[in-house]
Amino acid sequence: MLTSEQKVFYQINGYLHVKGLISPQEQKELSDELDWIFTDWANHEAAWQGPWREKYMTEEEHTEAKLVAMNDMHLYSDRWNRITGDPRIVDCVSDLIGPNLELHHTTLHAKPPETGSPFPLHQDNAFFGHARNTYVDAILHIDAAPEEAGCLRFIPGSHKQGPLPHLRNGGAPHLSPDKFQFSDTVAVPAESGDVVFFCLWTIHGSDINRTGFWRRVVRIGYRDPSNPQVDGHALGRLGWIVRGRRFKRDGVSGRVR
Repeated sequence: MLTSEQKVFYQINGYLHVKGLISPQEQKELSDELDWIFTDWANHEAAWQGPWREKYMTEEEHTEAKLVAMNDMHLYSDRWNRITGDPRIVDCVSDLIGPNLELHHTTLHAKPPETGSPFPLHQDNAFFGHARNTYVDAILHIDAAPEEAGCLRFIPGSHKQGPLPHLRNGGAPHLSPDKFQFSDTVAVPAESGDVVFFCLWTIHGSDINRTGFWRRVVRIGYRDPSNPQVDGHALGRLGWIVRGRRFKRDGVSGRVR
C-alpha cells in the first residue's frame, strides 16, 4: 500500500519510485528466467531508429548503440506471468488508478554494457494510445540503474499536458529534441528490485548505458479495463484481470466460440 504522500507525489509529478519492492532472491529467479528469454526469444537489434539519434549521441555512439527487447514476456514464461499479478506491485497500481486493473502488456528493455541505446523523450501513449490517463507503467528493475547506466528520466508534471503529437520520421515515435530536452528532466536512479510507476502521458526517456554492466528493466503495463484503447500495441486484445472486475460497457460483449 502506498502512503498518502506517495499518492500525492504521483498526482503532482506523474511518476513514483518505490524502493526494494522485490526481494533479492526473487530478482535472482527473474534474472535467471531472462537468460532463457534472451537466448530463445529476444530481439537483439531493437534499438530505436530516427534522426533524433544525432541529437542524443556522438557519431561513434550512434554506430555502436544497441538494445535487446521483447514484448509480452508473460505469454512465454510462467515466472514472468506470475510477477505481473504480484500483490506488492498490483497494490501500488490500484492505489494510483483504482480497484479494477487489467494487464495490458509486458516489455523487456535491456541496454548492453557501454553501448546500451538511449530512448528519446516521449510519452508511452504514442505506442499504445488510450482515451484516459488511468494507465500506469510499472518499471521493474532487474539490474541497478545509476545515472551513468541510462536510468529513467522524467519531466515532472508533464502528464498534465495530456497526449502530445509525436514525430516519427521513419523511426520510433518521439518528441522534438529541440522542444523537449534532457536538461528539463529529473533522473531517477534505481537499485535492483525497485519499481518505478508512471502515467502513460508522462514525458520520459533515458540516456546511453556507459557502464560495464547490463541495465535490464521490464515494463508491466496496467490499465483500468474501462479505459478504451484507441491505437497501438495490443489494440483489441483482452488482458487478464489482476484486480477487481471488467464491467460491461457499450460496444463490448462476452466472447464465445
